[in-house]
Amino acid sequence: MKRWIAFFLLALSLCLLSGCQSGGVQGRIRTRVGVDVSGGTEVSHYDTHGGFHGDGISCYAYTFSDDSCLQQVSQADGWSVFPLDETAEALLYGISKETDSGTSYAGPFFTYENEDNCLVPPIENGYYRLVDRHSDAGTPDDPGLLARKSYNCTLAVYDADTSTFYFCELDT
Repeated sequence: MKRWIAFFLLALSLCLLSGCQSGGVQGRIRTRVGVDVSGGTEVSHYDTHGGFHGDGISCYAYTFSDDSCLQQVSQADGWSVFPLDETAEALLYGISKETDSGTSYAGPFFTYENEDNCLVPPIENGYYRLVDRHSDAGTPDDPGLLARKSYNCTLAVYDADTSTFYFCELDT
C-alpha cells in the first residue's frame, strides 16, 4: 500500500513540475526566439491551435513602454533588420510573382480565419526572426518552406515605430 501511495505522489509531482517548466506563451516565446516579453503588455492574441494534431495559427502581440525588447532583438543572434525576406513577406502579407505561365501567389498565411485580414499590420522599421520547425528543414532534401505541402514555423516581428512585438506560429 505504501508503494502505491509513494508511486502516486511521485507521478503527481512529475505532472505538476512538467506544467511549471513550460511557462506558457511567454516561455514558448523565450525558447523559440530568445526574447523575454515579461516586461511588455499583451495587447492581443489569436489562436486556432488545439484541434486534431494541434494544427492552427497563433499570433500574440505585446507592447513595450521602454526599449527593452528593441535591445533584445537588435543584439540577439538570428534576428534580421527589415525589409522582410521573400519567405517572411509571403507568410505575413503574401507575395505575387510573374512567371512564364502567369502570376503565382503565395500567402498570406497569418490571417484571421476565413478572412484576408493580416494578423500583423504593415511594418516599415523593425526586426524579424523566422524559425522553420518542419522536420525537413535544413536537410539536403529540403525544398524550402514555401515549397512544402505542410508548414511548421515561427515568425517573430518587432515593430520599432510602435514598440510592438508580434509572435506568430503556423502548424499544418
